[in-house]
Amino acid sequence: MKNFQEFLKSCSKDEESYKKLIKFTEELVEERDEALRHLNLLERAIKSDYDSIVITTLELEEPGPRIVYVNDGFTRMTGYSREEAIGKTPRILQGPKTDRAVLDTLKRRLQEGQSFFGHTVNYRKDGSEFINQWDIHPLTNNEGEITHWVSYQHDITERKRSEKKIVDAEIEFDRLTEESKKTLVDLDVQGNIITSNKAFRDLIGYDDEELKKKKIWDLLDDKHVENFRFKFQKFKPSDFQNTSFELVLINKIGNPVEVKAETRLLHIDEQNVVRASFQNKSLQKRIMAMLKQRGGSLDKMFDISKDFRYRLVKSEAGEFLLSNYSNSFTTITGMSDKEADNMPWRSLVHGDDMLKVEKHFKRVLDGLPNTEQYRIKSADGGFVTVIDYAKPVWNSEKTSVDEIKGSISMEISSESKTNRVQV
Repeated sequence: MKNFQEFLKSCSKDEESYKKLIKFTEELVEERDEALRHLNLLERAIKSDYDSIVITTLELEEPGPRIVYVNDGFTRMTGYSREEAIGKTPRILQGPKTDRAVLDTLKRRLQEGQSFFGHTVNYRKDGSEFINQWDIHPLTNNEGEITHWVSYQHDITERKRSEKKIVDAEIEFDRLTEESKKTLVDLDVQGNIITSNKAFRDLIGYDDEELKKKKIWDLLDDKHVENFRFKFQKFKPSDFQNTSFELVLINKIGNPVEVKAETRLLHIDEQNVVRASFQNKSLQKRIMAMLKQRGGSLDKMFDISKDFRYRLVKSEAGEFLLSNYSNSFTTITGMSDKEADNMPWRSLVHGDDMLKVEKHFKRVLDGLPNTEQYRIKSADGGFVTVIDYAKPVWNSEKTSVDEIKGSISMEISSESKTNRVQV
């Protein structure tokens, strides 16, 4: 301080000027200290609401915006110190699982001068993943021109896990009696698939982990993609509250599936979740066409010349064994009588469809006829998609189901030759 005073004195033409400089300097220091106190107070007030605050420059094109300010919450959340972050681009947090589509939407919104709200996977300094939720707003000068962007950020990894638990607890996917009859998928406000039940996975052919990497419009045919993408980019709850859509899904092997989707809005942990249930209209159309062609009843919808009938008995070990079958069984499956005699039905079924078939037969053992679509081995060495209409065979006292009899049709289930899958 003494050196500073001597410097001011050397710059002063007289004692009066020196006193004025001292007073002016003291006022500047006081204003600076007051600004720092306000900044620290602001940080303390905000960090209870936001884990991280980042202020960046305006540039959006390469090399992109540069970080000019981060708070303590940023260093705790990411592992980067202020010194390591200042001057760098926020891209230091991006990695393999960062959703490019979210980043493209973010960039477009900022180019339009609009705020942005969204989330994706980011990476800490040590390489560990977390789900980062952004709330980004423009900062303007006195003329209303945008000069910087301020980003309020949350690490919502645990919240997303909690949401999944809440969703699982609320829905009990694959277990609740009422919901398990439906084909369901839950979506966040960005169109990401949060979770789905087995009926939906069977319908579309993807497993749970594959679906979590997709947006809902990734599963739609081309004519529906842009409409759905737009609805989620400009998300309005009214668009999804008790709304119906006629859609065409594209399953994993590339076949179209006509569906009617009904959506409703859920509020889970202060977040909107779109729940969609689907009706397979393609299957309904094929069954109705076959019913019309073959006389109008399920018993007549199978043509013995094209399809085959079978009987199953349940062994002591719980296996469903083939006890009888019609002649076309060997033509369709390529199996000899010797191979088929007392053959476990599971050896005929595609592995991915086994749980579906077990549930199908359990319903029949409970005394109810049931129709199910699944894949069985075919004579060409691959698998063919079939419709199985199975009925219970009661004992003489009508107290228990001793056998299952069914009819297998390929004509109803097959939309094209692409339903035949080589393995």
